[in-house]
Amino acid sequence: MNTPERESAARPPAAGRLVSRSRRVADVSFLAFLADSSSPRVHWASPAGLELVGSGATARLSASGESRFDDLRAGAETLFDDLDHRGPPVTRPRAVGGIAFDADHEPIPPWEGFPAARFVLPELQLTRDDGGTYLTVTAYGSDATATAVERRLEEVTDRLSSLPMMQATGGPPGVAARRWLTDREDWIEQVRRAVERIENGDLLKVVLATALSVELDEPVSAPAVLERLRRTYPDCYRFLVQPDDGGAFFGPPPERLVELTGREVRTEALAGSMPRGDTPEEDAEHARSLTESEKIQHEQGLVVDTIRDQLSAFGTVDVGDRSVRKLTNIQHLQTPITARLDESVHVLTVVEALHPTPAVGGLPLDRALQTIRETETFDRGWYASPVGWFDADGDGEFAVGIRSGLTDDTSATLFAGNGIVADSDPEAEWAELQPKIRPVLDELTGE
Repeated sequence: MNTPERESAARPPAAGRLVSRSRRVADVSFLAFLADSSSPRVHWASPAGLELVGSGATARLSASGESRFDDLRAGAETLFDDLDHRGPPVTRPRAVGGIAFDADHEPIPPWEGFPAARFVLPELQLTRDDGGTYLTVTAYGSDATATAVERRLEEVTDRLSSLPMMQATGGPPGVAARRWLTDREDWIEQVRRAVERIENGDLLKVVLATALSVELDEPVSAPAVLERLRRTYPDCYRFLVQPDDGGAFFGPPPERLVELTGREVRTEALAGSMPRGDTPEEDAEHARSLTESEKIQHEQGLVVDTIRDQLSAFGTVDVGDRSVRKLTNIQHLQTPITARLDESVHVLTVVEALHPTPAVGGLPLDRALQTIRETETFDRGWYASPVGWFDADGDGEFAVGIRSGLTDDTSATLFAGNGIVADSDPEAEWAELQPKIRPVLDELTGE
């Protein structure tokens, strides 16, 4: 399925017309669709029910440096300026992609194909919600016409009819070897030094991460792993970004960064974690530790206060009640946060204000980021970064790219991090990392 494309590197694409047509189609395996499609490929699914996959690139928006959010917004304004879309609202064209943790990130190994910011407007998009499954075809440029798009829609609809409604994901590739990029002893020492900085008054909190390098027995299909994660973590987001070159970044993150619809913002503070128990009694005891631990309460409070302060610049903020978020192998303390904006803004503006949250960076932010750069021995790339989509209205939804992995044929890099505060115990922090690495690892090993 070859596609035309328009590229933007830190500037808007050339002005053109965006033509999009959609129709309802018979249900089809999204996994089979991705396997039958050209790159780049994207996949997005939210716990609320929206799921979409896309292939090919009608247009790309890429940016780097401190101006990357400004450049993305300018590119989006040009791209969506002249939009002719016909179809149900849920099928509207969406730019899908992500933004690196650091503005000066470079797409070097293992992050080839992942610049500091990149979004793809797929040529072909399958969307599924409670109303059914829909196909959208989109073209962009001065020569884009409704006739050509409608002809392409007919062509792809016929092709979809040959794809199955369900497709087996196959077995896990198996793991031949694994190696921590920062091993246990070094990471514990890093935590000790971070705690000293906090005790000296330089920091309130810093999030330190590590990564597990994995060699696989067989080539891996990231879409197939993601499909298996659907069954294991049904209440999480799922995302896949697979560019033309390089590997695939994917995962089942539990945390929403922001959802913007009109002037309504939804986000959350997710900080502090405990494992699930082997018995209901043990599970309840772990949950009680979340709600009673002074260390976790303090960590949660820092995140909530910061997000509330950041959103208050845009409008009225409401903080909900704390609760325990239970996932398959881990549970977190969670606080929902909503806001009503005083005026309309692009979702990327809210993303820029919130990223990185104290749950993945720290406080004060500048000092925390400096500590991360001085301490961590690997490039975070897109780990712990905003991944999601936006549309012509500037609405969109982003998750935080944690519980994630970067795969390339027979290798993978898996990421995990922990928030370090004054009373953090380095040994306990290392133990808390382990269940965070397991969602993707278990699907690779088959354990």
